[in-house]
Amino acid sequence: MADRFLSCIVVTPEATVRETPAQFVVLPLYDGEIGIAPGHSAMIGRLGYGEMRISQGGRTDRYYVDGGFVQVSGNIVSVLTNRAVPATQLNAQAAADQLEAARRRPAHSPELLAIRERQQLQARAQLRVAAKARS
Repeated sequence: MADRFLSCIVVTPEATVRETPAQFVVLPLYDGEIGIAPGHSAMIGRLGYGEMRISQGGRTDRYYVDGGFVQVSGNIVSVLTNRAVPATQLNAQAAADQLEAARRRPAHSPELLAIRERQQLQARAQLRVAAKARS
């Protein structure tokens, strides 16, 4: 029975956001999306900005994660991220405002361009996750 479940731990610099058994975890990697089920091979991955889904018992909890790393070892999924916000708590208007502010941000150097692009990616990801939570 124990090998049919994962132990999913989500940690931010401030706190442990979630520690729960799961049947399946989906994470946004930097270059795509990955699904993790019990028995998944060991791995370390770089997270992108987007939706994390934790499924157990027919229920799926959705979170916005803000980059970081994931490690899978045995049936333990450790998610280390700057932010993990339940999708239902995302403020779509604040994300839209953040996107507009990022679009207007000057980018006169490669560093400033990278900051502007990161802020746009974060805002767009928050808007996508918030829209899914509303539907």
